[in-house]
Amino acid sequence: MNAEILSVGTELLIGKVVDTNATFLSRMLAELGINLYFRSTVGDNVERLSQTVKTALKRSDVVIITGGLGPTEDDLTREVVAELMGIELVFDPEIARGLEAKFSKFGYRKGEVPKSNLKQAMVPEKGFGTAV
Repeated sequence: MNAEILSVGTELLIGKVVDTNATFLSRMLAELGINLYFRSTVGDNVERLSQTVKTALKRSDVVIITGGLGPTEDDLTREVVAELMGIELVFDPEIARGLEAKFSKFGYRKGEVPKSNLKQAMVPEKGFGTAV
């Protein structure tokens, strides 16, 4: 089995943040005996992200995507992947409850989670993999 890791985020691409996720995932794949032939980093851009995902899907059996799942407007991974796979994003109330629990630790009351953060509760209708 051949795998590929795709890291998403302009902050990774320009060296503002070190990509520790890809390093960790690379080690885990090696321990599992899964071949890792490509590791790519792409900035927060719909067209480049879409093209990079398409390329990864053509050449690898497993594609692991990390990053671009946050609440900001430039976090586009879930939308791009859903569109490429032809699936809809749906609201997951369990993830929303997890967000509420996290925000309550910072003094937010139930129902006060910023709408931008609730974007993180949108997940693919066929399969769930987004973690809070």
